[in-house]
Amino acid sequence: IGFSRIFPRARAASATKRAFHRVATMALSRFEYVKQFEQEDKLLPNSWIVVRIDGKGFHRFCEVHEFAKPNDPDALQLMNMAGMSVMQEFNEIAIGYGQSDEYSFVFRREANVYQRRRDKLVSYVASLFTSAYMFHWTRIFERRSLTIRYPPSFDARAVLYPTDENLRDYLSWRQADVHVNNLYNTTFWNLVASGLSNSEAERELQGTLASDKNEILFSKFGINYNNEPIMYRKGTILLRKPVRVKDRVQKLIVPIFEDLISDPFWERHPEVLDRKLTTTKNPDAVLELSELEAQPIVSYQLEVLQRKKAGMAATRGTQSSLSSK
Repeated sequence: IGFSRIFPRARAASATKRAFHRVATMALSRFEYVKQFEQEDKLLPNSWIVVRIDGKGFHRFCEVHEFAKPNDPDALQLMNMAGMSVMQEFNEIAIGYGQSDEYSFVFRREANVYQRRRDKLVSYVASLFTSAYMFHWTRIFERRSLTIRYPPSFDARAVLYPTDENLRDYLSWRQADVHVNNLYNTTFWNLVASGLSNSEAERELQGTLASDKNEILFSKFGINYNNEPIMYRKGTILLRKPVRVKDRVQKLIVPIFEDLISDPFWERHPEVLDRKLTTTKNPDAVLELSELEAQPIVSYQLEVLQRKKAGMAATRGTQSSLSSK
């Protein structure tokens, strides 16, 4: 066969590869010094990490896509779907809280995701939230046939809170912000709908207190603000909860619409501050599906579970048919 001719060529090729590897390694070592310019900003340990997402240029985004004012329920549900996707990716998130075009994700004190590197965590949460927002768009807006005109963008930041009290105050601050903004916007857009221009509505509301806005809503439009949908008034809380699905209990991410400023919320949901307190064995802790399945994020998770179950059944059927042959 002429092995004497083949072996020298093989040895020559091997020598060439080794030489190239040495040169490449030397080149890599030569340029590798640039890594010294990188900085790793690690978040302090034993502190709550809050990553907050904010819509960038969302005033224009809402105008272009003709979102309802002051609140578009579908747009808010889309934010919840994106929030759910982030929580599915990170088990270290104890609670999510969303309102308007923002979402806050609370990572547990002991979370060590990405070794607590700020840049990694913030950039990934922001990109994941944005891609999930795009991914679920068609599902949420299907009945309205609303096509997305251009992609949204979100910025993000990470803030540390050293104590449970600090964390509670942060979440209380965000929920109080919902109340202030939604009461104003509800009054403002009702005034505009009644025939006032934007500037005229602004002048009428200038210097008014919450009680004044409530009075305007009730006396002029017959609206009792307390009867407005609670999602608009309180925002959306996302928690992992055991839910009874047929004859099984499944852990799902569910939307909770409650006042989280007062103590009763924290007494009802102690697992937020201490994950050891969550259990599926307590019958009172298990939620009924009938109360939740109308929520898009719950119905979506159930569909995913059903597809997985069907896929597993199909796999078992294939294996069974193969083994019988």
